[in-house]
Order: sequence, then structure tokens, then C-alpha cells
Amino acid sequence: MEPTVDAGAFVADRYPEARWALLTGSVVDASARTAGSDLDVVVCLTDGGMGHRDSLRWHGWPVEVFANPESGHRWFLEKEGARRKPILCRMIATGVQVAGEPGASLALQSECRALLDAGPGAPSDTMLEDLRYAVTDLLDDLTYTRDAGEAIAARHVLWERVGHFALAAAGRWDGGGKWLLRELRAWDPGWAARWLAAVEHDETMTTLAHETLRAAGGPLFEGYRRTAPAMGEPDTDHR
Repeated sequence: MEPTVDAGAFVADRYPEARWALLTGSVVDASARTAGSDLDVVVCLTDGGMGHRDSLRWHGWPVEVFANPESGHRWFLEKEGARRKPILCRMIATGVQVAGEPGASLALQSECRALLDAGPGAPSDTMLEDLRYAVTDLLDDLTYTRDAGEAIAARHVLWERVGHFALAAAGRWDGGGKWLLRELRAWDPGWAARWLAAVEHDETMTTLAHETLRAAGGPLFEGYRRTAPAMGEPDTDHR
């Protein structure tokens, strides 16, 4: 199967009126492609089209569709920037056009590449304080666990949180799952290797967490205070 050809045929079959469509993800790169790679397809609908995400199988391929009019894609890009996780942004930036007029996607792709290159910028003081407080609290949880099972649970939560904390403090993009590790490696391969080594060792994890805290202002407990948001306000809990 040829992914770009098949993705183009899929769009012609399911989204014949699309302004453009991109094939993106690991399947685009033959060296990164695996037996589990699917067709990640970003579709730009005509204005007024109903945005949606769809998961399906088509001619033997697992397919993930991310369809919106351009205004919808821009709405999601703005949300991602605020969350510091450029999922759709990266998909658009690295995609290969498989449908639509030649070059129809270039303007938005160029914008997304510029956003990726610029990074999310420094975190707000509030976000950094929330992360410092959360890591401080999780360190206490790990220190005072009552049994080995609790230690495993506390360490793994702390381990992931420290990864997110380090990226935020460095002004870098964040990620989830495998993309957390990819973002850490892109930022500092040596730090990422230490982080991986810490996942099964309490002492190593504690040392790395304290180092990360010191670099971002130190532990935070006394003086940390937040007021409840008004009804309808967005959640800003970074813990």
C-alpha cells in the first residue's frame, strides 16, 4: 500500500468537496513508519462545514480524520498554543498535501511551521507556581508512602509531572505519551536520558525532581493560594 496515494483516494471518496487535505504523522516518513502506522488525515472543509474527528478503517488502513473549515483549524491552533501542546499544529506543519488545488494548504502550513519554530514562550508566573506546588506535593507523597505499591504509583505520577515541568520552565512545547519523551529529547537529550532512568528508582527520581525545582524557583508550599474560578471560566489547573 502507498500511503499518499491511498490517502488521496480516501479524501476523494469521503470528502470530495474538501478545499485541501494533508496526510501527516509517521506514515509519511518511510524510515519512521511501523506496522501500526495509520493514515492521519487533516481535511480543510469548505466554509460552514461541520468540524469533526473520525476514526475508521478504509481499504485495510486505520484512518484518523481531523476535519474542520479553516476557521475551525485556527480555533484549535489557538487552543493548543494556550495548552502548549501543538498536536494539530505539528500535523499541519509536517503534512503532505494529497487533495485540493496545488499549494492550497501552503499558507496555513507556513504559519504552523513558524509557530512550531517560535515555541510557546515562557510560562506565566501562575502556571510555573502551579507546577512548582504540584511537584513539591508529589515529592512529599513519594517520601512518605506506606508501601511499595504506593511508592510505584507516586513515583510514576511524579515522573511524568517533572517531565512536563521541565519543558514548561524551559519555554518549550509540551507533549503527552511518546510525544513527552520526543519533546524532552529535542530540548535536552542528556536530561531526557536521566529522566528515563529515573522511572524505576525513587532516589534518582527525587534527585531529578529537586534539581528541576531549584532551576525554576525552588519548592513551593507556604504561600501558595488559589481562588475558585467563577462558574463558566476555563480550568487553569496545571497540576
